[in-house]
Amino acid sequence: MSKLTEHDIENRLLQFPEWEYYENALHAEFEFENFKDCFSAMSRIAFECEALNHHPEWTNVYNVLTIALTTHSDNGVTDKDFKLAEAIESIVEPDED
Repeated sequence: MSKLTEHDIENRLLQFPEWEYYENALHAEFEFENFKDCFSAMSRIAFECEALNHHPEWTNVYNVLTIALTTHSDNGVTDKDFKLAEAIESIVEPDED
């Protein structure tokens, strides 16, 4: 993977309105109904992380999940971060049919 330019990152973020770019990483915060729902989402996200072999920096306080994505080996945001952000979005914001 190669580090994306700030211009590329900002363009890609147009597809991810919940996410922001700062401090060399993608950041998002998600609020759930309760701790159980938040932890359930974290568990589902963990499986995606393993499948992609890419792991977030994240914290959880009660019903709030805060996530930062960066590719440490490339010292910045890469395509891997956007792939994981997309997977996270599909878990925390499922499409309504």
